[in-house]
Amino acid sequence: MKLQKELLSKNWSWNELEEIQEIGLVKAVRHAYTNSPFYRQLFNETGLNPGKIEGKANFNQIPFTTKNDLRQAYPYGMTAVPLEKILRIHASSGTTGKPIVAGYTRTDLNWWSEAVARICAMAGVTTKDIAQVSFGYGLFTGGFGLHYGLEKLGATVVPFSSGNTERQLSLMKDFQTSVLVSTPSFALYMAETASNLGYDPLDFQLKIGLFGGEPCSEAMREEIEKKWGLIATVNYGLTEVVGPGVAGECPHKTGMHILEDLYYPEIIDPESGAVLPDGHSGELVLTPLLKEGFPVLRYRTGDITRLIAEKCSCGRNIRRMDYITGRSDDMIIIKGVNVFPSQIEEVLAGFKEVSPHYQLILHKTRGTIKDLEVQVELTPEGFTDRYKALEALERRIKQSLRSTLSLGPRITLMEPGSLERTTGKAKRVVEKEKEDI
Repeated sequence: MKLQKELLSKNWSWNELEEIQEIGLVKAVRHAYTNSPFYRQLFNETGLNPGKIEGKANFNQIPFTTKNDLRQAYPYGMTAVPLEKILRIHASSGTTGKPIVAGYTRTDLNWWSEAVARICAMAGVTTKDIAQVSFGYGLFTGGFGLHYGLEKLGATVVPFSSGNTERQLSLMKDFQTSVLVSTPSFALYMAETASNLGYDPLDFQLKIGLFGGEPCSEAMREEIEKKWGLIATVNYGLTEVVGPGVAGECPHKTGMHILEDLYYPEIIDPESGAVLPDGHSGELVLTPLLKEGFPVLRYRTGDITRLIAEKCSCGRNIRRMDYITGRSDDMIIIKGVNVFPSQIEEVLAGFKEVSPHYQLILHKTRGTIKDLEVQVELTPEGFTDRYKALEALERRIKQSLRSTLSLGPRITLMEPGSLERTTGKAKRVVEKEKEDI
């Protein structure tokens, strides 16, 4: 309980945060240049003197680090300590190329677990809670990240991992689990499975959801809260920076508080790279201030958001990042129109006849997108054998999407339960060449 109070009481004035960040940035740059072959080469090639970086004033002189840089450095090119000091290695899935590798020293593991503990405490988790971790354990940072953070906080942890949904539910009920850690889509799938098994999800003891690993729209959050009767909070992190524990919500749910004493955030114009002021939407760039094993400077996350500087109602001074509206590399260009999947999800959320489950099919010819099909799964209440009713619903959805996107995609209404469910991240976008149609 003492640790929980300490974690919750960490709140700095703007001046204190400025000083922490100024000192942290200088140390991070010097550590990276002195000990990382990648950054030493980068600075030398660009003619940038690390000793001249004096903090925020000229930090933007440092070139960005990109996902491709980290892939090219696979596996140990980013290492800044002898390998014997790396106690753990995590990595991304590598489904679109070489995986991103992250190595952690003992110091890294300690501050990472405290960062996650702070995010959990911020959401309302206490030492009295029993938390079920339904993230996959392994190279993915989510499972171990939340596990050790919750243990650091003093909560009881059930390290179930993902999959085996029926047993998950059985143990969740038997253990009186009060905190669920999972992707938002898996939380919905678990509620659906519980109902199919004859359970009432509201009879479980869940109070708090700690969701991450994929975007969570307000409509999806509301659906999770309605089905489980819990407070659904979202948190943010990524393997390239450390894992979960970068930012998270308090119960006021007005954006995710960034732990600015540990990470320096910037918002940039995705095209020009220019740094934008607080309140402007752009791509999030992050620099961890304490990372020893695999330091990263000015990492382009690809996530589109904005920074909110106003003091939160919870009393914290640290800035919040708004909810992710899309990814700079997830933008789909169809017939000259820019489309983000999140825009489509927001439109679909306005129809009570459809469930939160949907899929975007990109029909391509020789690699060029020719057509967008939106497969929308109906709710049991919205499903009907009346053709005219379905035709009218399809027309209304298409009109709403056209109004939002300036594009009228093909709409396919699917039967309840027909779209594939997953225990991890939901696959929203599928590409099909013409011969597959």
